Amino acid sequence: MKAEAAAPRETAGLRRPPSPGAGDVGRLVLALDLGASRVRAAAVAADGSLLARHQLATPVTEGPEAVLGACVEALRAAREELERSAPALAGGLAAIGVAAPGPLDPWRGVVVDPPNLGPTFREIPLGERIEAALGLPAYVERDTNVAALAEGAFGAARAARDYLYLTVSTGLGGAIVSEGHLVLGPDGTAGELGHLPVELDGPPCGCGGRGHLEAIASGVAVARAARRAVERGESPELERLAAEHGLGGLDARRVAEAETAGDPAATAIMARARHAFAAVCVGLVDVFNPELIVVGGSLARAQGERWLAPARESVARHAFRIPARRARIVPAALGDDVGLVGATVLVRQRAADDRWRGGRPPIHAAISAA
Repeated sequence: MKAEAAAPRETAGLRRPPSPGAGDVGRLVLALDLGASRVRAAAVAADGSLLARHQLATPVTEGPEAVLGACVEALRAAREELERSAPALAGGLAAIGVAAPGPLDPWRGVVVDPPNLGPTFREIPLGERIEAALGLPAYVERDTNVAALAEGAFGAARAARDYLYLTVSTGLGGAIVSEGHLVLGPDGTAGELGHLPVELDGPPCGCGGRGHLEAIASGVAVARAARRAVERGESPELERLAAEHGLGGLDARRVAEAETAGDPAATAIMARARHAFAAVCVGLVDVFNPELIVVGGSLARAQGERWLAPARESVARHAFRIPARRARIVPAALGDDVGLVGATVLVRQRAADDRWRGGRPPIHAAISAA
């Protein structure tokens, strides 16, 4: 997966840092992980350890201002917790690293058009608003890119320089690392691997496309397919679970439980999701020739080898022989905290170059004008 020399804007600050040592604590950062269901914040040391944290439900239905308010509230709460628990460290907070849903513009810190944060969450200057509220420089990147940085510095991809990251959770996202660099493209939107089409006439995706991997293999897609099966009367076990937890409570975890219980409809839904994921892995291996495909996210983690084994088998059987021989598909190592842990890597790589703040004024001027 060799990359041609990229424009400075695409690669500035993106060279993979050396692996941290056991005693590498250094300066602290605040981390924010904005998701469709949760807003999470933490104080993170340079070695990836979390020293304080706070979590809120994402108020998607209340609009962009409410979501921005929740982000600021979570960050302030994490900082206050650090001040209470470790006051000597709190003064060392250096910056804020933000993981947010894409697509986004990482140079300006603007969230452009995310599919799962409500219809009016468009062109939101997340970095600028967080800086003004917290008084620290903020660096914003797509959540899966931040996760890929974390796995490269602290997790499953520590020994790799050419790898892909896929997360299979409520949604399905990805990131590309080539020769130690995130691949961003000229607009910062490269790496949206969850939106690769696998069925041209498949179900609609949250982004407006049709038949994308996310529309078939994500948690939202699995739950949607299960609800349709209940509505059509195809699954007594799913009907029982819907009666017990409500149709809205019929999530991917319960569909997987129904599969384990032997329900044919649930088995078909989960098998289709795994097959779609495996098929995309074949294409990714052929196109990118990665050393690793690191797979994270709650759905993939809960499925374990049941999810990964079909992908490995498909790559071995259908991918080109040379890249198939090299590529390994491995579980992510950092779990739910990956977006928080990656914030310290993001800040370390970008803090020396103000192009990653999109021309925003120095932080003291930004606060004076707020």
